[in-house]
Amino acid sequence: MKKIFFVLITLSFLGNLKAQAPRKLNVAEIKHALNKLGVLGSVMYLAAHPDDENTRMIAYMANEKYMRTSYLSMTRGDGGQNLVGTDIREYLGIIRTQELLAARRTDGGEQLFTRANDFGFSKNPDETFDIWDQEKVLADVVWSIRKFRPDVIITRFDTARSNTGRMHGHHTASALLAMEAFDKANDPNSFPEQLEYVDLWQPKGLYWNTYNFGGSFRSDHDGEPGYYKVPLGTYNSILGKSYDEISALSRSQHKSQGFGTTGRRGQLDEYLKYWKGDMPEKDVFEKINTTWSRVSQGNEIGLLIEQINSEFNINDPSASIKSLMKLRSLIDQLQDDYWRQVKLNELDLIIKSVLGLYLEVVADRPSATQGNQVKLTVEAINRSATEVFLHSIDILGTNLHKAVELPLNNNKKFSTELSLFINQSNSQPYWLEEEASLGMYQVDRQDLIGLPENPASYTAQFDLRVEEESYTYKVPIVYKRNDRVKGEFYRPFVVTPPLFVNMNEPVIVFPDNEAKDISLTIIAGDDEISGEVSLKTPKGWKIYPAEQSFEMSKKGEEFRAQFRVLPSANSSEGYITAEVDFDNRIYDQGLKLIEYDHIPIQTIFPKSRAKVVRVELEKKGQYVGYIMGSGDAVPESLEQIGYSVDMLEPANITARNLAAYDAVIIGIRAFNTIDRMRVIQPELMKYVQGGGTVIAQYNTSMRDQPPIGPYPLTISRDRVTREDAVVNILEPDHPLINGPNKITSADFDGWVQERGLYFPNEWDERYTAILASNDPGEPSRKGGLLVAEYGEGYFVYTGYSWFRELPAGVAGAFRIFANMISLGNERPNNTEIDTEKDK
Repeated sequence: MKKIFFVLITLSFLGNLKAQAPRKLNVAEIKHALNKLGVLGSVMYLAAHPDDENTRMIAYMANEKYMRTSYLSMTRGDGGQNLVGTDIREYLGIIRTQELLAARRTDGGEQLFTRANDFGFSKNPDETFDIWDQEKVLADVVWSIRKFRPDVIITRFDTARSNTGRMHGHHTASALLAMEAFDKANDPNSFPEQLEYVDLWQPKGLYWNTYNFGGSFRSDHDGEPGYYKVPLGTYNSILGKSYDEISALSRSQHKSQGFGTTGRRGQLDEYLKYWKGDMPEKDVFEKINTTWSRVSQGNEIGLLIEQINSEFNINDPSASIKSLMKLRSLIDQLQDDYWRQVKLNELDLIIKSVLGLYLEVVADRPSATQGNQVKLTVEAINRSATEVFLHSIDILGTNLHKAVELPLNNNKKFSTELSLFINQSNSQPYWLEEEASLGMYQVDRQDLIGLPENPASYTAQFDLRVEEESYTYKVPIVYKRNDRVKGEFYRPFVVTPPLFVNMNEPVIVFPDNEAKDISLTIIAGDDEISGEVSLKTPKGWKIYPAEQSFEMSKKGEEFRAQFRVLPSANSSEGYITAEVDFDNRIYDQGLKLIEYDHIPIQTIFPKSRAKVVRVELEKKGQYVGYIMGSGDAVPESLEQIGYSVDMLEPANITARNLAAYDAVIIGIRAFNTIDRMRVIQPELMKYVQGGGTVIAQYNTSMRDQPPIGPYPLTISRDRVTREDAVVNILEPDHPLINGPNKITSADFDGWVQERGLYFPNEWDERYTAILASNDPGEPSRKGGLLVAEYGEGYFVYTGYSWFRELPAGVAGAFRIFANMISLGNERPNNTEIDTEKDK
């Protein structure tokens, strides 16, 4: 019974993992779903990150071949950059998870993950496996194969190590894992603990979705043994789009990566290269039975589906309901637990849609804490002439049962209210409940591994009778309201702690021995919250007062506490943690809402702590202008060490306006994301000529690249991925190294994720390369920090990852960055800039 129970529970949530309006298929989508109902086949696409998946292939397999199709991503993309905000690391992973779910809703696939943590770029799979727990990630891939049971697995990437240097190590690692898991999924000696929940499974074929990096896919494999053409330019007349058009809509969901894409029309062929399994002649599915005859008692079901499909009336979809209910009874009697649940899920949505059945349960608030009573509003309406009878409503996992025993007459709404007592644990994303390592998330519950997000906090089950046949449908309990701009606005209903304590700054830097005030905010998650809040500090640090009392009467109220913190006398770092004593319990979690227009609001409960850093630091200059690029937290970090930072509006930047600043900093990828940089750059160079300092952080190479500095430089894909890679100081007498902080090798200790990325590999001789570093076995990379004197000022281009190091509180990074800002500040700034001077 454990296997049956597990499959039923996991599959029943696949359509409801995102809080959204109830799914309502239109007549074309119903017809499409009926076509899919007649096919019993499955495909798993496998790669490393969000955006690696070939959405054309997923759309084609799900909608043309009607295969149950999934994308297994090794990671959640936690190590990348964020083009729509400043959230990075695990918060970026949550954003990209939701973007993947939106992509799958668009292209018809389903989403799966392993526990691997995206720690950033790696240059080969060996480095990847040094940081990932290879055995655990392999176990997760085997688990996903056994659970999803794909007939065909397709990898995005090759296993060839010859790609090392131009291929992400995660990419190659994902293909190597697929190659190994293909056999281990059917081996009873491999991960036998999984067999308590799932059976062994042997996919029929493993293929590589070939590609080249020039842009277009190869078209010269026709007739080659082991290559199979897939016509991804095919037009789907029911959906009204080609698969590349569907793919573009899907890929454009990856907004945090700036992957908006325009769909194409016309022929577009790609190839699958045979790797393992029973090698077919012409088509990867030719030796796989994808009809209903693959299961016992399936022939009758297949014939009935054909009949329903042929008789389907687009003007009266509900005319098929009697046959659909008979079909449901037959599928429900299948002995094959897997296909019974998969096809019941598909069929139940079809039945709901042909009836125009609307079922929804809405909470009166977006969140509640344990012990609360929450009012639920239930709506059920049948918009067809078919007889539908509502027996009852149950809230699963509780004793809440509402007997209704009423018919749902055509277009007559039934509504009622229920009172739900909250007894569930907090709705923390399951992979964030435990402290993660650099390479892995810690998840011990086998039944959660692989899920893209938590199941709904609460689920309502409607028990109905349709045409004298029983019919149940499950919906997640959600919260919704009307927004004056967005209209009907949904968000997940979540269970929270009774209070939150937020540290207002995640990192606090002390550049001297002066005390600082540290603020925190206590937020009431319930009514009548009172207690004491205290801070725990590292050894050698002092805090006043020891604790503070607070009292709040209403949910949502806030209490702001302030403590005076005196740092240690010498350089040190550690964590200050906040604890609240309430109702004889200690609470130490904050509240983080991830809010972007393109994803549902995500609620996280991070640990209430802040990193504190005492660093010996001096600086020259005070006023900094900042041009934000794709989004980073460098300005806030600079304010931590006493700089006054102004955010500059690109439309208003002129050399005269910049003259008041000691330095102007260009944020990451600004030249990639701000069209006006071509206009702004000459003004920046005039400012440098007049005695200013400009610091340009990393950009990627792009076509028609506008000039970045005063002299030519060429951005490459060179990077140093090892955060502990040795850094050599090439110019020890340069002012950037000598003052006001004397830079040594110790300033490169404790870096996070990487040294740097997109270093220039060619530059004008008038630039001075300050540092050199390289990953093991590679040549020295000298382009990560280039300085040029230009006129009376300095221009700096730097690919070192300050956007990661400063927000992470890396002491040496602050010292080096302060030296960059200080360049030239021993000179009087020439505020009388000659805007006509020829560069």
